[in-house]
This record gives sequence, C-alpha cells and structure tokens, in this order.
Amino acid sequence: MKVPFVDLRAQFAGLREEIVPRVQRVMEDASFILGPDVAAFEERYARYVGARHCLGVESGTAALQLALQALGIGDGDEVIIPANTYIASAIAVSAIGARPVLVDADENYLIDASSLESALTPRTKAVMPVHLYGQVVPMEPILSFARRHDLRVVEDACQAHGARREGKAAGSFGDVGCFSFYPGKNLGAYGDAGAIVTNDAALADTLLLLRDFGQRRKYEHLVKAGNCRLDSIQAAVLDVKLRHLDRWNDARRRNARRYDAKLSEIGVAPPPRLTEDGHVYHLYVIEVENRAHVQRVLSERGIATGIHYPVPIHLQPAYADLGLGRGAFGRTERSAERILSLPMYAELTEKQIDFVVGAIDDARRLVPA
Repeated sequence: MKVPFVDLRAQFAGLREEIVPRVQRVMEDASFILGPDVAAFEERYARYVGARHCLGVESGTAALQLALQALGIGDGDEVIIPANTYIASAIAVSAIGARPVLVDADENYLIDASSLESALTPRTKAVMPVHLYGQVVPMEPILSFARRHDLRVVEDACQAHGARREGKAAGSFGDVGCFSFYPGKNLGAYGDAGAIVTNDAALADTLLLLRDFGQRRKYEHLVKAGNCRLDSIQAAVLDVKLRHLDRWNDARRRNARRYDAKLSEIGVAPPPRLTEDGHVYHLYVIEVENRAHVQRVLSERGIATGIHYPVPIHLQPAYADLGLGRGAFGRTERSAERILSLPMYAELTEKQIDFVVGAIDDARRLVPA
C-alpha cells in the first residue's frame, strides 16, 4: 500500500468535470490577469471568511508582505511573530525592512501570548499570530495586547482555510488576514496564489494599489509598488474548490479522529487541540522518539511523512543576524526535534490510516540499537 503525504491526483479526479470547463472558459475569454474570475472568487472568499473585502495576490508570502506594508510598517519597525512557524512569516517582515521579533510556542505549538509583553519595544508596530497546522490561535489575549499598546494585528492564516474559533473564521479577527493557496493547502490552487481579507475599506484600497504597480487605472501610478496580482486561471480553480472546502475539512476532521483513536491504542498521544470542531487539520502532527528511524520505516513501507519544521527560524543561517542561539526558545526547539507530520487529506481512507499507525507501532517496537 502506498500512502502519499497529500494526494492531489485523487482530488483532481473528483473535480475534473468542474475544473476543466472552468479553466477552458478562462482561456477562451483570454482574460488572464485580474479578470472577472478573480473578482468572483474575491467576493465569494470574503463572504466565506466573513470579511468585507478580499484581494487576490500572487502568494501567501506576498499577502503577508503587502498587508504589513499597507499598515505603514517598514524600515526600523518590529513585528512580533512566533518562532514556531514557516520561514515565510519572517521573510515577509524582513522584505519590507522591518525586523521579526520571535517568541516561543505554547503547548499547542501556537504563539505564546504570555511572552508578548517581554518582546515589546518602542519599535514594535504589529503582532502576527500564525494559525499553525489548521488551528486558530486564541485571539482574545492577542487582541487585548494589541489594543493596550496601539499595535496592528496581521493574521497569518496560510494554513487555516475554514478554521474557526467561537464561530469566527481564521483571518477575520485582526486588522487583516492573509492566506496562501499553495497547491497542498486545504484550499489550494494549481500554482502559487494568495489572498488578503480585511474589514477596513481604506486598507483594502491601499492594497489594491500595492498589488498592481500602484495603479487604479492603467498607466496612472499613485504610489511606488510592484506586481503581486492573482491570475485568472488560479482564481477559477479556487472558486470551484471553495464550494468543496467545508466538506473536505469535515473529512479531515473525521480522519483526525480515526488517527486519534488508533494512535491512542499504541500509546502515542494525538496532537493537542483547543476545540473539536474548529481545527481543519492542514497538518496532523505527532511527536515521536527516534524520529529518523520512525520516518525511515514508514518510508520503506511506502508512507510519506513530513517535518514542519525541522530547523526553527532563529537557527537558520538566514536569520543568524537575530543573534539567537540554541536554547532561546525551548518549546519550539524541542518540538522541532520530535514532530512528525503524517499523511492528511480528505481522500485518505481508514485502511490507509490504520496502515500508517501500524507502521508507527512496528517502528517503535523495532528501535535500532
């Protein structure tokens, strides 16, 4: 039995009759950049998230960068982000000339709100909570902290499409929410794509300029800006897939429950969760001893796994300038040494899940000397 980490072929097989005609229509209309398909997707995704405005952009990283830029954050400013996140969260901050200030993770792998005050300096302008692995950060203490110190809140919701907390969608709590539609995401395009959502009309207007050379009308450039536009083929694909997202997320939750039950039988703790119904399980992450051995055994049996993420940002050569060595963020570093992401997607079968868990059990019982 082969168990891929994500099975996009299986997903496409179920969508072929919807996707192919929609993409063909875009090609026949020859409206490839910021065309009607982009506008249609933006309207539907804003409504889905519960925001007034949505702007499609070229990637999740571009979404984060433009959001920060639109909020007036730049050279010499600081943005607080979690140490336990993909490096794109930090890169977006660095790209606008600001400095990422890292804080450790809590017991749920999410930003530790209790560390925010100690990270605050006179240069702090924003905090960027990351809804990691598909679980919404408890936003109440984040928003309270931001209000007390007059900071902006930029949600990195790149792994949390459809995730909710107390009825509110990821991306709808702060000043702005940012999404990636990388192909392997719960809502994925067929290439790079992203989106920004906000309830602030003035901010949305600024973002319109920043994503398209600073222009509202062709050849009238109001500000210096680059090209971060969403193309129409990706928007068409996303518009089709959005109609299936809740069903896919329900399937992921069902698969997570199966994993939970089977892993408990072999003495492996399931991943921590804050709510049962709000998590969308972009990733299903466990912790294991002898991870390299477990991963090797699973690979030999045709099971693909991942590590999200093996080297924390502060230990990456690219961020040596932060001056933070090993030991700076204990929880983040410990999880980086132990976490293992198991196959997770809507089309995953119970038989495949049982096969994965059986292989983990065998690997743990056959620990190398």
